[in-house]
Amino acid sequence: MEKDSIAVGLDIGTTKIVAMIGKKNEYGKLEILGVGKSKSLGVARGVVNNITQTIQSIQQAIIEAEADSGYKINDVVVGIAGQHIRSIQHSDYISRPNPEEVIGDADIDMLINQVHKLAMLPGEEIIHVLPQEFKIDGQSEIKEPIGMYGGRLEASFHVVVGQASSIRNVGRCIKSAGLDLSGLTLEPLASADAVLSQEEKEAGVALIDIGGGTTDLAIFKDGIIRHTAVVPFGGNVITEDIKEGCSIIEKQAELLKVKFGSAWPGENKDNEIVSIPGLRGREPKEISLKNLSKIIHARVVEIIEQVFAEIKAYGHEDPRKKLIAGIVLTGGGSQLKHIKQLVEYITGMDTRIGYPNEHLAGNSDEEISSPMYATAVGLVMNSIRNNTKSATPLVEMKQPEPKIEIKPPVIQNVEEETQEEQLAEQSKAETKRPPVEMESTGDKIKRGFFDKYIDKIKEFLDNAE
Repeated sequence: MEKDSIAVGLDIGTTKIVAMIGKKNEYGKLEILGVGKSKSLGVARGVVNNITQTIQSIQQAIIEAEADSGYKINDVVVGIAGQHIRSIQHSDYISRPNPEEVIGDADIDMLINQVHKLAMLPGEEIIHVLPQEFKIDGQSEIKEPIGMYGGRLEASFHVVVGQASSIRNVGRCIKSAGLDLSGLTLEPLASADAVLSQEEKEAGVALIDIGGGTTDLAIFKDGIIRHTAVVPFGGNVITEDIKEGCSIIEKQAELLKVKFGSAWPGENKDNEIVSIPGLRGREPKEISLKNLSKIIHARVVEIIEQVFAEIKAYGHEDPRKKLIAGIVLTGGGSQLKHIKQLVEYITGMDTRIGYPNEHLAGNSDEEISSPMYATAVGLVMNSIRNNTKSATPLVEMKQPEPKIEIKPPVIQNVEEETQEEQLAEQSKAETKRPPVEMESTGDKIKRGFFDKYIDKIKEFLDNAE
């Protein structure tokens, strides 16, 4: 049953690696059982550049999550990001031999497999093939073709492409850390699952996930993913600029950014100064907060302008492509003071900060509902959809034996009793019955493709040994 499936998401970021264990509670919300976090060593701009260090960081996060939850992790759904990710729009069609038969899963699979044969640049591989709209015999704007009649089935696809070597390096790290890979998801899509509502996706929205090494963008319109992009800058370049501009060490620069940083220089008065201890007996340094926010402002403007160029490339100025819900900011970088106002000022679009708390159970830890955990929450949701049992309890608790109580018999009319019992059973069954969830064509396609893709990676890793 879906409710009992324990799901694990692993977010391999540039600054941190997060392992998150969760399950669905009886209200359909996500209950987080445990979280493990470690400093990400060996990852630069979303790409693994040191296998050994990445494996150690993954193991540390996994051990912490296991200790926190009391579950043993077997397999994980991993987020893929990095500057090697690009997306293309592609249309394809198949001619069906018998138009008198209804369109089924086999026809959709045939169309998808045809898209997978697209010629890519050397070293590139298709990660996602996301159907947008279908056309049957010239009739357009069909979202669900299964069950319809037609001879020519056509579809437009959003194809996400990445560097094959980068994806395999991630697979190698997971396997060497003693885990199985149960799924791969593009990180902006995972973050979108966690922080966007269906209404926003319908109205048109741009999700900007500002991470440590990269800034990810996902654009939705009419409930369909329309554009994805990865900008190779994130919070780390802001820290680097502070380090250089103020001549301080990286640790101090990060603390300055988090505690006193602002994306809007006008907010700080000239006389606001923060003192930083000097290194080994040197004099402490005094840094003006106005100068600090000027350094941050310059870099944030650069990041936002690059992302805005991608939004323009999608064509949001076209009335039919207008993003009515504006922009949603998430990721660790979205916690920078006054960044919302700056984004609104540069883009002229409504902006809000995206928290993943909409899908989380009410008793969740406040820290987990922070924007920096949006991707990890989205990956757990993705794992739940795959209906995996990714973790098993470390200790199976022994159930206490039930006490037998002998109650005196109650004399009652037999007919009344059976009626009452039937009603009680009926109401009990109704409360226990899980909501029926229809699986859309898109979800089926995603699942079917991922099973094949993960098998391909596993086969590659096995042969490599």
